[in-house]
Parts: sequence; structure tokens; C-alpha cells
Amino acid sequence: MATAEEATIKKSGDTYRSILHDEAENTTQWRHGGPPVYDSVNQLFEEGRTKEWPKGSLEEVVQNAIKSWEMELSHKTRLQDFKTINPDKFKLIVNGREGLSGEETLRLGSYNALLKNSLPKEFQYYKADEETFESSHDAFQSAFPRGFAWEVLNVYSGPPVISFKFRHWGFFEGPFKGHAPTGEKVEFHGLGVLKMDESQRAEDVEIYYDPAELFGGLLKGPLISPSRSDSEDNTATVAAATHGCPFSK
Repeated sequence: MATAEEATIKKSGDTYRSILHDEAENTTQWRHGGPPVYDSVNQLFEEGRTKEWPKGSLEEVVQNAIKSWEMELSHKTRLQDFKTINPDKFKLIVNGREGLSGEETLRLGSYNALLKNSLPKEFQYYKADEETFESSHDAFQSAFPRGFAWEVLNVYSGPPVISFKFRHWGFFEGPFKGHAPTGEKVEFHGLGVLKMDESQRAEDVEIYYDPAELFGGLLKGPLISPSRSDSEDNTATVAAATHGCPFSK
């Protein structure tokens, strides 16, 4: 789902994020200077998806809506520029925790918002409270250099309250928090509930999943020696500066 310039400003429309079609020339403030490019992760998605939904189907609409929301969360700096949510009412609720407002979610970033938990520090796979927006994106960009793809597996109810099942996956091809890459596919599944307003903007997003599915794959790699880890972390930072968020390539 990024601390330096985005590689290239998008010139043409994105197949799965139609709101990018009209973004290039407007007044939107972008985190990396312009609209993101999703070519790499779109390829990963198309090669690895398990469902190909008919054009215009509810499943395709939901899938593209979530992709568009994640794009805005990762790449826009002002909530007023979001088209996918109702900024006055929006709440993100993850695994039953207290909901985060739109501003809180934007400040934390998608990874930290989804990975926050109340376990004692010694039992946390990932310490979201110690990460910034930038450091969290750098860590996952390092681990998934080709991106971290997302698909809808099922939709169980239509608007205004949409419930769905999803799958998230990528290939662990770069270091993560001192763990060497394995090259293996890492994936997890979850459930979501999306409450829409009359303008088809999200008011509430609820996500339920098991973080152990994700970290079981990421912590599987052997620990890297400190000197090697520092070198690879520097390489990862350069890569993140070039490519931005894993979702964005």
C-alpha cells in the first residue's frame, strides 16, 4: 500500500483507479509531486489474481473503490482532495479497535493504521507506534519491491453497506526489519465492511484480518548481520525514494 519524489507523473488513465484520469492537471497536493504510477503492481495483480470480475459488476466496483481509496491515502496530503471518502464522517476500524478519523488515518498512513495493536511491546510483530508514515512505507517497499497486490474474493451485500472478502499478496524479495528475503509469496486474507453515503463515498471502513498471516511470511527469513542489514536498509531507502509506495508501481 515513500519519503521522496514519485518516479513519474501519470499521463494516462489507470485501469483500476479511474479517479486518476482527471487528477493530473488539478490542484490536488500530491505527496511525491504528482499522481502515482501503478504499472508494476497492476502487472503483479493481473498475473496473480484468482478472480477476474466482469466489467461493471459489483465486485469490480468494490475492488476498484478500495484501490482508489488506498491510492489517495498513500499519495495525497490533504483530506479535502479525497474523492473516495466523506471527510467529515469517515472512520477506519481495524479488528474492532477504536475507529480512526480521516485525519488520523492520513497522518499514520495505511500500514500503521492497519497494523496498530494493543499487545505488549514484546509480543508485537511490528511496532506501529514507533513508525512514521515514511518509515512504514519504506519498510514494506523494501520487502515487496514489485508491490503488494489486492483483490476482492467475494462481495456479500451491496450498497449502502457493502461486505466483502479480500486477499493481499506480494513476493518477499527485499529485506524486512533485519530479516533476509525468501523470494516466496506472502499473502493474507480478510473481511471488510464499507458503509457508503448517498454520494457513494465511504463513511466507515471496517477491516478484519489476522496480522500473523502477513508476518509469518516476513519473519520467516533469516536474520541479517548488522553490517549487511545496514547496507541493505540504505539500498531499500534509495529504492523507496525512486519508487514510492509498494502499491504504486
